[in-house]
Amino acid sequence: MSIHLKANNLERSFRIGKTTIPVLRGISLEIFGGEAVFLCGASGAGKTTLLYTLAGLETPESGTVEFEGQSLYDMGTDRLAQLRNRRMGFVFQSYFLLPELTALENVLVPAMIRGMASSEKGGELLRRVGLSERLHHLPAELSGGEQQRVAIARALINGPAILFADEPTGNLDSHTGEAIIGLLLDLARSENRTLVVVTHDEHLARRGDRLLRIEDGCLAATN
Repeated sequence: MSIHLKANNLERSFRIGKTTIPVLRGISLEIFGGEAVFLCGASGAGKTTLLYTLAGLETPESGTVEFEGQSLYDMGTDRLAQLRNRRMGFVFQSYFLLPELTALENVLVPAMIRGMASSEKGGELLRRVGLSERLHHLPAELSGGEQQRVAIARALINGPAILFADEPTGNLDSHTGEAIIGLLLDLARSENRTLVVVTHDEHLARRGDRLLRIEDGCLAATN
């Protein structure tokens, strides 16, 4: 397998008043193409900051991130935004659906930005995530699990090579959360997409190919 995503010596800290709080302390890792990797750790361990840094959403103070052989933080803002839109998909804990848009319209937003929106493709993705009867419902008319399924379909609309998911089950009950993780794994593996998921739930994390445990901003163990 080839290396799809590589981080080297990532450092990141935040300031609260006069106090500097280290969040990432020299993390290095490699993620291979088609691999499902789960980042696990307690609240405040640094796992979400690491995910955002790997995805080009949060600039590190030092260190590098390479995606498909390209250094994310050496490219300009516009080029990085274009890369994220075309090659990366994002699923977040709070769904981030636009309340005035239907499920189908929400799915199509990233494709509209790219200028390649297809209602047919959006509808097919919603069918794949089990929402064939909910295409024209607003987010307020959907359950939490259904909203997360819409968010997953939206993340897939541009055919990304990699999916990033930040606590995608955090607002869901355990049964629905299990189903969402299963869906993410199935959708990623069916098309050999790389999957990187942040979770505090080690039971869910062990369903992936590899578990990386983050403790106090460091990579503590690799399974």
